[in-house]
Amino acid sequence: MDTKELLKKVRKIEIKTRRLSDHIFGGEYHSTFKGRGMTFSEVRQYQFGDDVRNIDWNVTARYNEPYVKVFEEERELTMMLVVDISGSGLFGTRNSFKKDIITEIAATLAFSATQNNDKIGLILFTDGIELYIPPKKGRSHVLRIIRELLEFEPKSQKTDISQALKFLSQVMKKKAIVFLLSDFIAEDYQRTLKITSGRHDLTGIRIYDAREEEIPNLGIVQMQDEETNKKIWVDTSSGAVRKNYSKYYRDRVDYFQESFRKSGAGNISTRVDESYVKKLLGYFKARA
Repeated sequence: MDTKELLKKVRKIEIKTRRLSDHIFGGEYHSTFKGRGMTFSEVRQYQFGDDVRNIDWNVTARYNEPYVKVFEEERELTMMLVVDISGSGLFGTRNSFKKDIITEIAATLAFSATQNNDKIGLILFTDGIELYIPPKKGRSHVLRIIRELLEFEPKSQKTDISQALKFLSQVMKKKAIVFLLSDFIAEDYQRTLKITSGRHDLTGIRIYDAREEEIPNLGIVQMQDEETNKKIWVDTSSGAVRKNYSKYYRDRVDYFQESFRKSGAGNISTRVDESYVKKLLGYFKARA
């Protein structure tokens, strides 16, 4: 992808996702993800209805009338986008690849965080850590994140979610809002997920395609695993083959849902041809 084409794509995604974050997600994001706590702001005279527990007794004694401490929410947060860029993201049978939707969702979340003056960081992973961008603020930083999501070429095509979560724990010592975006066609990440959820506010966003749920009867066709590049001939006219295919997929989905439920983390599933806007908005409102 040349520079001109890349900038055009970045701009197109910015226009679409920034509009969504400005008009839809800004307020919902703020009310859903709270600050780290309350910090002291000022002292003022007591007013009817103030909590007597906030009376500043030293100032009250000095002026011989009641004064209370005023606190403000410490709003600044850090959002980490942990994004699966393995080979299976290049699958899609409708208008978009899974990778395209992941990029849009990540950009929408990043602009929502920017509205609240929060920092945003990025981890791109396969079965290893492909790229880490430390958290920073600002539009130019978000645009860099979008550029990397669009053009980064991973060294591997495989997936290891546990490795990504372990790396997150190494680089993020303070609590962060973490969105883990993947198709979650993976195994053996439940234990690491539970540990991560105990430290951070974690949400998994699963992006999938309708053809992953089941395959139609197309006779004998050649299929390729995007993560191993292995090609095999499959007899899709066989009921047993189609059943086994569906079972494998269903097992991965059940593992995803069970893992997030047991860890106490949130989760969203959205198909490439569905409105991820409705899914995100519903999730934010349910949590607020």
